[in-house]
Amino acid sequence: MRVVIAEDSVLLREGLARLLADGGIETAESVGDGPSLVGAVERHEPDLAIVDVRMPPSNTDEGLRAALEVRARRPDFPILVLSQYVEERYAAELIGPGVGYLLKERISDVAEFLAAVRQVAAGGTVIDPEVVLQLLGRQRRGTPLETLSPREREVLALMAEGRSNTAIAARLSVKEGAVEKHISGIFAKLSLGQATDDHRRVLAVLAYLGR
Repeated sequence: MRVVIAEDSVLLREGLARLLADGGIETAESVGDGPSLVGAVERHEPDLAIVDVRMPPSNTDEGLRAALEVRARRPDFPILVLSQYVEERYAAELIGPGVGYLLKERISDVAEFLAAVRQVAAGGTVIDPEVVLQLLGRQRRGTPLETLSPREREVLALMAEGRSNTAIAARLSVKEGAVEKHISGIFAKLSLGQATDDHRRVLAVLAYLGR
C-alpha cells in the first residue's frame, strides 16, 4: 500500500511516515499544504491520502477543501482525515465509503491507527467515537432514528465507528446473532431494504450522522 500525507507539522509528517513504514505501508510523498496534496495524488496515484483539516495559509479548512477537490476528481479515492478537534461541519461533509475521520490523539494507538488506514483504503468507513458522540448530540427530532431502541442506537453507534459485527458483539458482550438481529431492525426502521448489506451499513451510518 502507498499513501500520501498532507500535514503542515514536519514532525508529525515524519512521525506518521515512520509509523506507516513500521506497518509495511509506503509513503509516496508528504506535503505541507492543501494544493500540494492535490498534485501529489495526481503524480503518485496512491492507495490513500492522510489529510490534516487545518493547514496553511489560513489554518482553517485548506486540508478539507483539498480533500474535497481530490474526491471530485476521483470520487472513490480513499481519504483519512485527521483533526486536532471535533469539527462537526467538516466531518459531516466528508463522511462516506472510503473516508475516515480520526482525532490525532488516536495515532498514539499504533495498531488502531494502522487498522483504520487499511480499512479506509479498502473502501470502509472509520469514524472517531468522539466525533460520533458530538454528531449524535446535534441530531434533530422527528427523524426515523427516534424509532430505534436504545440497544439499536448503541449498535448503530458502533457501526459508525467502523466496527464489524464480531467486534460489536464482543464490545456489547452478546452473541453475533443478536447483533445481526439488531442490524436488521435498524435497516427496517430506516427503510434501507433495497441494497447490499455493506451499502445499507453505510447508508445507516450516514443517517445516524445527520446527512
